[in-house]
Amino acid sequence: MSILNISAYKFVGLDDLDALRARLVERCEALALKGTILLAPEGINLFLAAPREAIETFVSWLHEDPRFADIAPKESLSEDVPFGRMRVRLKKEIITMRAPSIRPEEGRAPHVLPLDLRRWLDQGHDDDGRPVVLVDTRNDYEVAAGTFENTVDYGLSSFTGFPEAIAADRARFDGKTVVSFCTGGIRCEKAAIHMREIGIDHVFQLEGGILKYFEEAGGAHWHGDCFVFDERGAVDPTLSPSDTADITP
Repeated sequence: MSILNISAYKFVGLDDLDALRARLVERCEALALKGTILLAPEGINLFLAAPREAIETFVSWLHEDPRFADIAPKESLSEDVPFGRMRVRLKKEIITMRAPSIRPEEGRAPHVLPLDLRRWLDQGHDDDGRPVVLVDTRNDYEVAAGTFENTVDYGLSSFTGFPEAIAADRARFDGKTVVSFCTGGIRCEKAAIHMREIGIDHVFQLEGGILKYFEEAGGAHWHGDCFVFDERGAVDPTLSPSDTADITP
């Protein structure tokens, strides 16, 4: 497979959106990249595909901006570019939650690394002996492609419904360690901050999301594939395009 697909995000305050968009468009077009970059006052979220050399050239250029110097993209491979064009869009949020008090750029929630989560699931509890509850923060059509065993999900049609759903169910999490997860880490980061703010203790986000878990921990405790927002439709736990998922939003 000759095409490198990357996804990455960072919550960081951005006050030069128009100028930054223009620079990104110019660089992506020069390298013939395809995909989507979202920019908002709270940060950047990107999904890109091209031959490896072009992607690595872009990432090196992006790292020259101190705000993005620590971005570490998640990678997967495909035979073809799974995007039809290149878009750089300005938005109010890079992941829409409509909860203005949630500001990840001002401080993250605690995270759990993929191999540590797999160990917790293997042993049935975290390192302090508390039961572990996984919360899938994705939308219903994403969950339908695959998810972790014994996961709490709320059948959401939009992430904006998450705060209400979790508030109505918070008693479920008393005395437990809660791990929020999503495809690449962005939704579960906002979700973990929100859960802590409404008084749920021992909340973690899965660092790097499902894609990083597949990369480092394989498919342990996972059933199915992982929905991705491009023409591949889904990837399996080896990060290869799935030939079984036929899920559309």
